Amino acid sequence: MNIGETIRNFRLQKSMSQGDIEKRTGLLRCYLSRVENGHTIPSLDTLAKIATALDLPLARFFSEGGENGSKTSPRLAEDEVRFLTQIRRYSPNLNDSDRKLVIAMVKKMAANTGR
Repeated sequence: MNIGETIRNFRLQKSMSQGDIEKRTGLLRCYLSRVENGHTIPSLDTLAKIATALDLPLARFFSEGGENGSKTSPRLAEDEVRFLTQIRRYSPNLNDSDRKLVIAMVKKMAANTGR
């Protein structure tokens, strides 16, 4: 899943520009461009702002069906929701480098569980 592509797809489906999102969120257009092009990963709080600007629930970014719901949306288990809530609580305190480190650690741990 590429969150930037997902954001761009939802934005274009709603016929919105990056400037429209900038006005609704206060996030700079250049930042939105970096997110959509995969150069920056937004925090969960930032993603929530973008979802609100697009009039979408935050969970919509994590469903595989997209806007049309062509596939069934995966339901998050209670422990997954709890985990993501904790990440969301602490993510505003992290800089971009720290976020990348956390993601790398989670990927490494997830890869090790398959062994």
